[in-house]
Amino acid sequence: MAKKNAGLTDYVYEKIKQRLITCEYAPNSVLNEAQIAAELGCSRTPTREAIIQLERQGFLHIIPKKGIYVSAITANEIMQIFQARKEIEPVALKMGRANLDNDVLLDFKTRFSKDTDDYMSGYKLDTAMHMYFVENCRNNFIIDMMHSVFDKNTRIIIASKENQLHVNESRREHLEIINLLLKKEYEEAGMKLSEHIDHCRLAALESFYSTNTETQSSIYKQYLD
Repeated sequence: MAKKNAGLTDYVYEKIKQRLITCEYAPNSVLNEAQIAAELGCSRTPTREAIIQLERQGFLHIIPKKGIYVSAITANEIMQIFQARKEIEPVALKMGRANLDNDVLLDFKTRFSKDTDDYMSGYKLDTAMHMYFVENCRNNFIIDMMHSVFDKNTRIIIASKENQLHVNESRREHLEIINLLLKKEYEEAGMKLSEHIDHCRLAALESFYSTNTETQSSIYKQYLD
């Protein structure tokens, strides 16, 4: 029975986590444990256990006798996420450059060369390319950490609603990185990757400050009667 419950908790955890990452559960919104359990067709016990896990990971904020709040996205979180990416991704790319497959790179090139207005597909493709670089470093500690980083990164990007201009610019930068890798100009590709991450950070911060007029510390009000 314990094993079955563990499997159900994992299922609920993944479902809730995906809704948090894609902002189906928007930052600062309030969740209802019973409603989530009913939607997922399970009891409240695995739902509660999954929620506790997600709170530990910073996705949720549980206030006793108040409710379950989806964590706000802060400027500090944005800075830390992109700092981690800038420090680690170019290193991972350098570590794994001998493992990159030209056919995979060409497939990414084809995909990024196509215009699309489907933002969600664009975000998924973006993450797939970056994680392809990371996973080829073949260091499980780095890979696990960066999967966690990209979960938060995707949430930030979707919540920030970056404008079409930056989406197009980002696609162009992806193509530049891929073309450099295809030519085996690895040092230049690493520098372009670092530059691209800086541009993404600035776009996310610009969008954050343009859409967040309330101080992020206002969460203290949720404790007040």
